[in-house]
Amino acid sequence: MGRVVKVECHSGYTYAEKPVAIDLGSERFEVLEIISESRTPSGKKFQVLLKNGREIELDYDEDKDMWELTE
Repeated sequence: MGRVVKVECHSGYTYAEKPVAIDLGSERFEVLEIISESRTPSGKKFQVLLKNGREIELDYDEDKDMWELTE
């Protein structure tokens, strides 16, 4: 289980099409690149590279309307 975070995302036809930034309380990190994207039974999963060089995984649970970060 990951850490619950706020994620800013581009939403066109559906919500959470593309994460663009992550809010970790006092810090905001922009997403530089989406490395991979997949679908899980609960929602969407993204492997992203942040502008600061960190690579993280973001999971969006559609039923709970909640994002989790895993490093």
